[in-house]
Amino acid sequence: MSESATRTTIVRLLSHMRDGKEVRDYLNRFSEIDQSRFAVVKVGGAVIRDDLEGLAAALAFLQTVGLSPIIVHGGGPQLDSALAEAGFDTTRIDGLRVTPADAIPVIRKALGVVNIAMVDAIRESGGRAASVPTGVFESRLLDEVKYGRVGEPVGVNLDLVDAAVRGGEIPVLACLGETDDGRLVNINADHAVAALVNTLQPYKIIFLTETGGLLDENGDVISTLNLASDRDRLMSADWIKGGMRVKIDQIQALLDSLPLTSSVSITSPEGLSQELFTHAGAGTLIRRGENLITNAAKTDVDWPRLEALITTAFGRTPVQGYWEHFAFDRLFVTENYRAAALVSRLDDVAYLDKFAVLEEARGEGLARAVWQEMVEYSPRLYWRSRSSNPVNAFYFQECDGSVRVGDWTVFWRGEYDLARVPDMVGRIAGLPETLQATN
Repeated sequence: MSESATRTTIVRLLSHMRDGKEVRDYLNRFSEIDQSRFAVVKVGGAVIRDDLEGLAAALAFLQTVGLSPIIVHGGGPQLDSALAEAGFDTTRIDGLRVTPADAIPVIRKALGVVNIAMVDAIRESGGRAASVPTGVFESRLLDEVKYGRVGEPVGVNLDLVDAAVRGGEIPVLACLGETDDGRLVNINADHAVAALVNTLQPYKIIFLTETGGLLDENGDVISTLNLASDRDRLMSADWIKGGMRVKIDQIQALLDSLPLTSSVSITSPEGLSQELFTHAGAGTLIRRGENLITNAAKTDVDWPRLEALITTAFGRTPVQGYWEHFAFDRLFVTENYRAAALVSRLDDVAYLDKFAVLEEARGEGLARAVWQEMVEYSPRLYWRSRSSNPVNAFYFQECDGSVRVGDWTVFWRGEYDLARVPDMVGRIAGLPETLQATN
C-alpha cells in the first residue's frame, strides 16, 4: 500500500501542475524552515473516521519530500461513541465537552485508539510517525464544577515532539493534558492547537476538514482570505453563520500572534499537497495580510514603488515612456507594494497589463487577494502572458478561454460575446513590448 498511496498522491499533485517550478519553489522555501516549525496540522475525528487512508497518504507524502508537520488530532465522533457505550451522556457547555472525572479513563482509551490508528496508517503509507498521546500540554482546570475534568493549556513541553522530529518521525499528539498535581484532563482541540502555535510560531497552520475549506453562500470553497482587507466585509455578510464567525475569530487570534509570513490553510486530505505546493491551492488560504489599495487615479499611484515591484517581479524594467503613455484604469496593490494588478482599457474592455508579485510574497495569499479584488471590479477581462511563464498554470485555472499566438498566450474571462474574441486576441498579441529586453 505504501508505494501505491505515495504514487497516487504524487500523481494527484502533478495533475494540477503545468510546470514543476511551483513545486520546487515551495519545497525550497519550506525546507529552509526548522522542521519543528514547518506546520501544525489539526485533524478532526470525522476526517480520521471517514478518510484515514487518504489522510495518512497525504501526511506520508510530506515526509517523503522532507517535511515534518506536527499533528494534533481530536476525536469527537469516537468519544461520543465510546462514552455512550460506557453509559455517559454527551453534554457541552460553551462548546466544551463536560467531562466527569470517571469519564477520563474512557476518553484516554478512545483517544489512544485514534492516535495509534493514525500512526499505524501513516506507517502503512510509507511514512514514519510517533505516538504522543500525553506529556505535551501542561494544563489547569477551567472550572471543575461547571465543566468537570476539562483543562486549558498553560504551557507546552516540546521534549517528546522535538525527539520525534529529530528521529525523522511525524509527531501525532492527542488532546490530553496534565495538571501540576498530575491529573489527566480533556482539552479542546482548538485550545491545544492555539497553545502549540503560540509556542512554536509555525510557518503554516493547517486545518484538515471534510468540507475542504471555508464555504461561501453558494457552498463553494473560498480560495483566499486576506483578513486585513476582507474580514469586515465577510463578517457583515448576512449568510455567515455563527460557527464560521467563531472560526474566523479563532484564526484571527492565531495569526495575530504570528509573523506576517505565517498563514492558515483549511483544506481536505486530498487537497493538502495541492494547497501547499501550487499557487492556485485547493482550499482556503488565510493570511493576516496587508490592506489592499485601489487607485482610481493615475496621480494617486506611487510610480517609483510600482516600477520597483514590476522590475523585481519580472526581472526586467519597463520600457522608456511606459508609464507616461499608459492608458490607466485601475491599480490594485497591497499597501507595501508587494503585489499588484495594473489594469488599462482597450475600448470598453478591461485589460490586465501587469500582474506582479514579489517572490518573497508568493505563497502568502497576497496574489490571490489582489486577483480576487481585480476580477470583482472587472468581471470581463483580457490579458496575455509569455507561453513559457510558470504562472500560466494559475491563469489557465482562472480563465474561460485562451489562444496561443506566437510567443504569447492570450487569456480571457467573462467574455460572452465570442464573436469579438478573435479581434481582441489579435489586437492583444500585437501590442508592443512593455518590458526592456534582457541582455
